Amino acid sequence: MKNWFTALFPLALIVMLPGLDAHAPSSFGFLAGAGTGTGAKSSTVGMAELQLPETVTVYLNAVSLDSDGGVLTVDPILWYQGDEAAAIFAEREPEAGFDGPPDGYYIVNDAVESVNYPVSPEAEVILQIYDRTGKPEDIEIKADETVTFKKFKELFQQTDLLDLSQFPYHLTLKEGKVVRIVQQYVP
Repeated sequence: MKNWFTALFPLALIVMLPGLDAHAPSSFGFLAGAGTGTGAKSSTVGMAELQLPETVTVYLNAVSLDSDGGVLTVDPILWYQGDEAAAIFAEREPEAGFDGPPDGYYIVNDAVESVNYPVSPEAEVILQIYDRTGKPEDIEIKADETVTFKKFKELFQQTDLLDLSQFPYHLTLKEGKVVRIVQQYVP
């Protein structure tokens, strides 16, 4: 009886598992086409549908704050890095004279768009570099530093020493609202 069970159990799993197809959300911008979607992804697990957070990579054009959180006005982009960046670079810039993108990443922004995303009042903002003191010598990289959305709005408007609109950002959306903003440092 044991031999029968051990022989058929793996077969039963193979038959049953496709119905339990759960997809994990892709990490921001590190997979093909990351940052291209505009709505929340969903996956069916058994009979339940899960709403998975979506990530989109953008340039920020404007940041506004209101009583409901705020609004980001963005230009969506495609962000590639590693082997994927090298492949896209070779395809799009064959005459460049390099084997791949100089800094290991490649950005595609074929059409300038203007899209508004509402921001959750509890949105997490993570920066890599910004003007902390107003002195050029104090501007340095501090990886994954968290600031409030209100502080981020203030920093975004300070463009004298460092213009934060020149950096890409990875946004995490949940139920149509931005819940996380991560600045992508680019050399």
